[in-house]
Formats: sequence, C-alpha cells, structure tokens
Amino acid sequence: MSQNNLKALGRVDFGYTLSYRTRWSDNDQYSHINNSIYYHLFDSVVNTYLIECCGQNPQASPLIGLVVSSWCQFFAPLSFPDILDLCLRVKRLGSSSVTYEIGVFKQGSNSPAAVGGYTHVFVDRESRKGSAMLFATRNGLRALLMSNASKL
Repeated sequence: MSQNNLKALGRVDFGYTLSYRTRWSDNDQYSHINNSIYYHLFDSVVNTYLIECCGQNPQASPLIGLVVSSWCQFFAPLSFPDILDLCLRVKRLGSSSVTYEIGVFKQGSNSPAAVGGYTHVFVDRESRKGSAMLFATRNGLRALLMSNASKL
C-alpha cells in the first residue's frame, strides 16, 4: 500500500482500538514522541488483543509469536500529553503467520499520525520451530482481517 493510501486510512478501517495516554518519557529532545516508542505501541495493542480476544497467555501459551519484520510510516508529530488511539487490523493471515497493521491516531482525529505494522510467526515455545496457530488464536485474528474490519 502506498504512503498516500496509508495516510487516507480512517478509524473505520480497523476493527480493534486501544487507548494510550502518552508519558513524558515518550518525548525525545525535539518534544515529540520518539520513533522507537511507536514499536512499543504496536506491541501493546497487538499483545493486548492476543490476550483479550485470542486466548494467548504470555507466560503459558504453548505457541508464541516472534516478530520477523516491521515497518512504520510517519505523517504527523505526536507529543506528551496527547492521548492516542491505537487501531489494529490484520492485513494477512496464514497458517502460522500473521501480518498486522496499526494506525496511531491522536484522540479526536480521524487521520492517522502514523501507520505501521509487523509480522508474527508462531512457534513452539520450547523448540522455537514454526507451528500452525491454535484455533482460538486464528479465529480471533480472523475477526480483524482487513475485509472484515469495517464490519466490526
């Protein structure tokens, strides 16, 4: 998807939202949220969804998701004390992998300040060998597939 298409995404394009109150320590010396913080935000919304809607337990689930690629496009600066809405959807769902897309919106805005994402490959917790997702995980993620996101 081109940068212009990403910038045109709205909240309706995502199926799950998590609010985040920025912290003073999120800002960098230029008084905006540091680029590295966005990846913390992505992890927060994805893992909250996996726990709440997919039956994942970070300490006990037999399968874990490992990040194999990530990206982010920035459109507008954000800064403490902004309140953000982290909006999640699934771009691609395979048998053992999932690609997420996250829109970062300043609360009250329908234009994303940033859009990014990453791909998880699910592996056995102990052996670290790839494995097909558990039914509950796959079923929960299916609800966020891009074609389904606007229906939620």
